[in-house]
Amino acid sequence: MNSIFRFCHSSANSKPRKEKETEIAKKTEENINNNSIMALKETFYISHGSPTLAIDDSIPAWKFLNSWKEEVFPHRPSSILIISGHWDTHVPTVNAVDRNDTIYDFYGFPKNMYKLKYPAPGALHLAKRVKELLTASGFSRVDEDRKRGLDHGAWVPLMLMYPDADIPVCQLSVSSSMGGTYHYEMGKALAPLKDEGVLIIGSGSATHNLRAIGPRNSPPPPWAVDFMSWLKSSLLHGRYEEVNQYEEKAPYAKMAHPWPDHFFPLHVAMGAAGENAKAKVVHDSWDGGSISYASFGFTADNTS
Repeated sequence: MNSIFRFCHSSANSKPRKEKETEIAKKTEENINNNSIMALKETFYISHGSPTLAIDDSIPAWKFLNSWKEEVFPHRPSSILIISGHWDTHVPTVNAVDRNDTIYDFYGFPKNMYKLKYPAPGALHLAKRVKELLTASGFSRVDEDRKRGLDHGAWVPLMLMYPDADIPVCQLSVSSSMGGTYHYEMGKALAPLKDEGVLIIGSGSATHNLRAIGPRNSPPPPWAVDFMSWLKSSLLHGRYEEVNQYEEKAPYAKMAHPWPDHFFPLHVAMGAAGENAKAKVVHDSWDGGSISYASFGFTADNTS
C-alpha cells in the first residue's frame, strides 16, 4: 500500500460457456419468469481498496467482506449487478456475457494475484433489464459489451462475499464525465431490479487519492477525516442531494477524489434504494493512511 498504483482499464475475451454455468443462468431466468424470487430492500456501496484485499486478511475490510453472508446480508440474490469504478465509459455500458472472465487491471502486485479466478456466470437477462430500465428512464444510449469480464473492482470484493462464484453477475460502468446527480438518476431507474431479487452493489473507495497513500498503519490525514465525517453525516441524515453535489458541498472533495470514478458507484447504489431510503454504515476502517474502506447500506423506505 506504500507505493503508487496505476489502474488500467482493459478488456478480456469471453471463453466458451460451461455446462454448469449455463444451467445456473437458465435456472436464474426460470426463477425470474416464475416469480419465485424474493424481493430485496437493500443496496450497498463497498469500498474495495487495494486489489490485495483478495488475499490479505490483515486488511480490516477483509474480515468484513468474508463474513458478508453470515453477518451483513444473509439473503441469496437471484443475481448481482455491480457498478465498479474501474470501468469508465462515455455512456452506460453493461457486460452481456455467458461467463465472466477475471480481468487483472493492475500491475506490480504479487504473482499469485494474477492466478486468482472468479468465474461467475454472466447474467444476460439482467443485462437486458438494465438496458430496458435505463432507456425507459431517458438514458438515450446504453451499450453492451459482449466480451468484457469483471475487473478487480468487481471480482475482488465478490470473491470474499460470494466465494463459490455461483451467482450470475452483470457489471455496469460509470461515466466520470457526468456528475453525481446523473449517477443517482441512473440508480433510481434501476430500483425495480430489487423486486426481481437483484442485489445492487456499487464498488469504489470512499476516499481515493492514490498520491496521498501513506505508510500501512499511519493515521488518516485531517482532510480525509473531515471528508468522511461530512459523508457519513450527509448519508445518515438523508441529505442525498448534498452528496449528489459533493464537489461543492463536501470539505476537501478534490483531495478525497481527484477523479470521481470511485465515488459515483455510491450515487448509483444510493439512488437505487429510493428517495427516502435509510443509510447505515456497514463497515468503517482505514488502510495506507488515506484510504477509507467505509461501506454503506441503503434500505428502501416502503412507507412512501
